[in-house]
Amino acid sequence: MIKRAFTEHPASVGESYFQHMGMAFSFSAKMIAAGLACALHGLFPFLFVRTGSQCITDLHDCMVANRDRRQCAEAGEEMPALARDKAEMSAAQ
Repeated sequence: MIKRAFTEHPASVGESYFQHMGMAFSFSAKMIAAGLACALHGLFPFLFVRTGSQCITDLHDCMVANRDRRQCAEAGEEMPALARDKAEMSAAQ
């Protein structure tokens, strides 16, 4: 019964407990980074213009549109929107 509580949901999306934990930690790091970018965007509207919405799109694509976990970005990769905004900021300077 206890083991099932920890493995039923991960198994339903084709992952082991530890694979699921890694994906959840990856998503949480991306959401925290995007949240900080959104907070900075609130103060400085010219920064991180598309980061929040692109984060939502990327995470949706990874979680819903591409159910196969192998198609999702590795936990250590930077989100495309954040990388693009950084590049745009560098070019503007």
